[in-house]
Formats: sequence, structure tokens, C-alpha cells
Amino acid sequence: MPCFFALGALILPRLTILYLWFLSNWFVGVFNSLLWPILGLFFAPTTLLWYSVVQQIYNGSWGLFQIVVLVLAIMTDVSPSTSKKKRRKE
Repeated sequence: MPCFFALGALILPRLTILYLWFLSNWFVGVFNSLLWPILGLFFAPTTLLWYSVVQQIYNGSWGLFQIVVLVLAIMTDVSPSTSKKKRRKE
């Protein structure tokens, strides 16, 4: 069961990006080239989504709240997907 949660956490931001890309004009005018959304889709989907939210909803205005959430999004994207358990010496 925890594997399903981990799989969902990895796939859900990417599915959201694909949904927004193909079924809306959410990313139009946010990025100047096609390279950044494609790289964000594979390497940093949560950060890409938050950056696009700041550009669309907050009109590109970066305040303290936006920066804090950006740091949390980056930490979510770069955090390891597996935790290392300490081995007990017996």
C-alpha cells in the first residue's frame, strides 16, 4: 500500500502538467521557450507547477510566501524517494 502512495506522489504532478499543457492554455506566455517546461516535467514538476502559479495568479510578483513555497517545492523535487534505515548491529 505505501508503494501506491509513493507512485501517486511521483506521477500526480506530471499528470497535472500534461493535463494543463494539452487541455488548457495555462503555460502560454509563462515560458519563452519549450525547453523549460519539458525539463521541468522530467526533473522538477512541483517547482514547475509553482513557478507557473506565481506567474499566472500572482502576476510574477515574488513575495515571502511565494519564495517559501518555492523552497518547499524544490525540496520536494530533490528529496530522495526512499529513506535509508539505520541497520542495527547485533
